[in-house]
Parts: sequence; structure tokens; C-alpha cells
Amino acid sequence: MAYAHTLEANPHWVPHAARQSLTHIPGNFGLPLFGNTLKLLRDPVKFGNAMVGRYGTVYRNHAFGEPNVALLGPEANELILFDRDRLFSSEQGWGPMLNLLFPRGLMLMDFDHHRADRKILSVAFKPEPMRHYATQLDAGIKRHITDWSGREMRFYPAIKKLTLDLAATSFLGVELGDEADRINQAFVDEVQASISPIRVPLPGTMMRKGVQARAYLIDWFKREIPARRHGARLGNGEDFFSQFCRATDDAGQPLSDDAIADHMNFLMMAAHDTITSSMTTLVMLLARNPDWQERLREEIMGLDPAVPLTDQLDRLVLTDYAFKEALRMMPPVPSLPRRALRDFEFGGYTIPAGTSVGVGIAWTHRMPDIWPEPDKFDPLRFTPEASKGRHRFAWVPFGGGAHMCIGLHFAVMQMKLLMANLLSRYRIEADPSAGDKWQVFPIPRPKDGLPVRIVPIV
Repeated sequence: MAYAHTLEANPHWVPHAARQSLTHIPGNFGLPLFGNTLKLLRDPVKFGNAMVGRYGTVYRNHAFGEPNVALLGPEANELILFDRDRLFSSEQGWGPMLNLLFPRGLMLMDFDHHRADRKILSVAFKPEPMRHYATQLDAGIKRHITDWSGREMRFYPAIKKLTLDLAATSFLGVELGDEADRINQAFVDEVQASISPIRVPLPGTMMRKGVQARAYLIDWFKREIPARRHGARLGNGEDFFSQFCRATDDAGQPLSDDAIADHMNFLMMAAHDTITSSMTTLVMLLARNPDWQERLREEIMGLDPAVPLTDQLDRLVLTDYAFKEALRMMPPVPSLPRRALRDFEFGGYTIPAGTSVGVGIAWTHRMPDIWPEPDKFDPLRFTPEASKGRHRFAWVPFGGGAHMCIGLHFAVMQMKLLMANLLSRYRIEADPSAGDKWQVFPIPRPKDGLPVRIVPIV
């Protein structure tokens, strides 16, 4: 089996902490074999609240194939994400879930290796490329949403198709054409496989589909690399993929084909799946809160029509607040795993080396002592006055520290362009029950696809 070697832990990995070494920490390991995985997947909010209510904000658990310890709250977020003392491995945290699907992606790297590859990748997120992306995104959004006019539609699949098309244009510099549906399905299969209760790619399992999807996408990227390296691809070569293929490290050496394909596989997924989730959340909340939808519309209509939209995005202050509030209420990555490289102390407990620990983003984002009326949509939480004194790790939808999302400015830019084009032309309506039930893991999505009506503004 070609994938067999990836089932093994890297030789430098810290061994898993034994279950018996965690029994001094309150909590429970759940059922044999599956632990609490099924409960967590069925209703993660209910499960998390029940565990905190019974055991507190530090508790042991067993999910997705291994024992772990949840550390909840902004102080825990700061300890793990800022990681001043290099205590925590992102590679070893994500590895059990993603090693078969996104190995060697930026999120699965640590310390010096992560910093070196992030530096190479960051060339595509500098001001000049971002201006190029903005122009392309604006044109693509304008063209695409014309077809939405007057329609009743499920917003999630519609925006997923749009964000994949936009990611292809900005990141790959090509139209996906006939392969678009297959590429999109491949990303879906990879992401869904990450939460498969069966962690090996046995025939008929989600993990098998995910591994096959990865093989297809890696082959697709590798076929493109030689032309991109030598500038043979038609076009101006300003897309991310072409820049990355030409980039070199500090020693003047280009990355290998394998490294490029792995990074592109991960970043393309993140560039459309997480944005799809966040856009869907924001649209749902604006449909449910028409007063806020109108306030954003007024802000957008107040832009100068004589100046390109792409040069005025910083003026969309209320739109930015609304997006932050949507990310608070439904972060696109609800939790972040790490593995402890050494023993450490937190919350009065000694937690041994090798322990998988979890950053509870979604839980922190609804702590009522930080966010009064946490179920209420209130973008004004993010004004400078309201934010003053709030713990800097109380809001972490993009992570934090060295692993802060490299594409966060790209995501915000794309959101503002979509909102400006959408709300200036249409009113978004939805029935009160639309989007009531969501699948939270691995990336949140509404189970009903979020039915909406796109009503032209007369």
C-alpha cells in the first residue's frame, strides 16, 4: 500500500502519554475504542458544556483515537498558542487526524521548519500580490453573483462553488473548467476523512475516500509544477502557485515538487473551505438580523463610486465588526490540537509530556463573563471601546502566535468584497429556522445548506 509509511509516527515524535498518567486529571475516557468521539460529533456544544459543568475547564477525554486533555479559556489559549517556551507541537497535535491527508502542510510543521516554509509562502501575501488578488476577486464576485438575482437557493453550496472558483483564479491562475466538480469533491472528501472514527484507509471508509482524494489532488498539482517553475504557463504568473514554484529559501534553493504540492493541497483547502464556512455564518446572521444587514448596506452605499472598491475596503468598519462577531459565534476551526513536548503545569495540574491538548476556541468565544449574552449577534463588541481590557486570546478564530493563519488578511479582503457586492445589489432573506442545525466538525456547515432568498434591491 503506497500510503503505509504515513501511518507511522515520525521518529522524533514524543510518545503518547499513557492513559494512566492522566487519571489524576478529572474527566472520563468514554467508551472502549471510540472514547467520546461519537458524543462529540453528535453535539459538540452540549458535550463540551456537560464536561465543563462536571469537571471544570481542565479535563481529560478520549476522542479521535487518543486520550487528550482540554484546557479552556483565554489563559489556556495564550499558553498553548503563543507558546513562549516551545512546549507544544502543532505537527504532533494535528498529525493523528491529518497525516494521511495533509502531511507536511504548513499547519503540520513546528518551530524552525515552520518558520522557514512560512517565510517562503508569505511572498504571496505581500501588498502587491494582494492588490492583484483583490482585483481578480472583485471581478469574479461581480460576475458570479449576477446569477443569484431573484433566486431561492442554498447559500452554502453556492458560496462554496464561488470560493473554489476564486481560490483557483487567485491561487492557481487558471479556470478549473471540467475538473472543478471533481476537485471540489476531492477537498470535501479530504476534510470529512479528518474526523473519520476509523483512522486507517480501509475499503469503504471515509478515510479511504480521503486518501484517494489526496492522491488525485497531489497528482494534479505535480503535473502543473514544471511549467510554473520555468514560466511556461500562459498569463502573468502573479498567481500564488506560480510565485511559490519560483520562490527560493534563504540558501537560494527552490522547494521540492513534493513540498509545493503538499502546501498547495493544504492552502487551497483552507482558502475555500474555511472562508465558505465563515461567509455562510455571516450571511445567516445578517438574514436573521435585518437591522444589521441594513446598517452594513448603508456603510457600503456610502463608499465613493468614483474610487475602485478595492481601494476602499478599510472604510468598511462595521462590516469588519460584523465579520468578527460571526467568527466569534461560529469559528471555522472550532478547536486546535497540540501535543506537549515536556511536562508542564496548568490549572493546578501537572500534565505529562506526550499529552494531546486542545484549544477550545468555540468554548472560549461563548464565555459569558467575557461575552455577555453570548448567543446574541452584536458586532459592536468589537469597537475599540468595547474591546479595551479584553484578554488578547479571548478571540482566536485565526489561531495565534507563530501559527496565526497566514491567509487571514486574504479572508477578510474576500469577505468585504463579497459583502460590498452582495449587499449593494440584493437583500438577503431566510426563514427563521434556516441554518438551525450545523455539523460543527471538522469545519462548520449548515446541515440544510442555509436556504436563502436573494432579493434585488429596487
